[in-house]
Amino acid sequence: MLHHVLAEFMGTALMIIFGVGVHCDDVLKKTKYAGSGHLFAITTWAFGISVVLFIFGGVCINPAMALAQAILGMIPWSYFIPYVVAEMLGGLVGAIIVYIMYADHFKISEGTVDPIAIRNIFSTNPNQRDLPRNYFVETFATFVFLTSILAIAHSYESQLPIAVGLLVWAIGMGMGGTTGFAMNQARDLGPRMAYQILPINNKANNDWQYGLIVPGTAPFVGALFAAAFVHFFLHF
Repeated sequence: MLHHVLAEFMGTALMIIFGVGVHCDDVLKKTKYAGSGHLFAITTWAFGISVVLFIFGGVCINPAMALAQAILGMIPWSYFIPYVVAEMLGGLVGAIIVYIMYADHFKISEGTVDPIAIRNIFSTNPNQRDLPRNYFVETFATFVFLTSILAIAHSYESQLPIAVGLLVWAIGMGMGGTTGFAMNQARDLGPRMAYQILPINNKANNDWQYGLIVPGTAPFVGALFAAAFVHFFLHF
């Protein structure tokens, strides 16, 4: 199990390095790609996840996926909590590595970049806060995301890295404009914790109420629906 847990940790950290890193590129001052926009960011998230899957194989890198796989008997239930801990720590460490890489850019952005925009480098937050609707969006997006990955893995396993990257790209473009499409507690809460503890000046409120409620629990609900759909309709 140790090998699998390490793969979850390293894979999640690398995913966050790509994802949080591209948001630094877009938001912070004096980066090579400042102001590159959402298409650049979503594409980097998608390609970054493909790279992770090429390196580490069929890792979950997502507590919600770990839950769905445990329900479906794809991993033992004894793996679930170690996977979640490793993924959350991977999200935290990956975000800290990104901060170290971009520390000079964080420094020169103080006072000139909106603190909320800097906070949003690390975590997902809606521009229009409506917790019930935000919760539905994250639940539904996670359901589509996990169901699609499980279907791809079942029928097109050799194409999994590229196919999942295209899936992330499509969901980000089609469903990401409201909440930022976390679909993964490690993607949101790990970097959100990093923002909490890193020496960034003039911090915005970290909005733990939103973080713990919406990206904190909605992906698990989406995972329950995905597991039920895969078992009872797709019969995997």
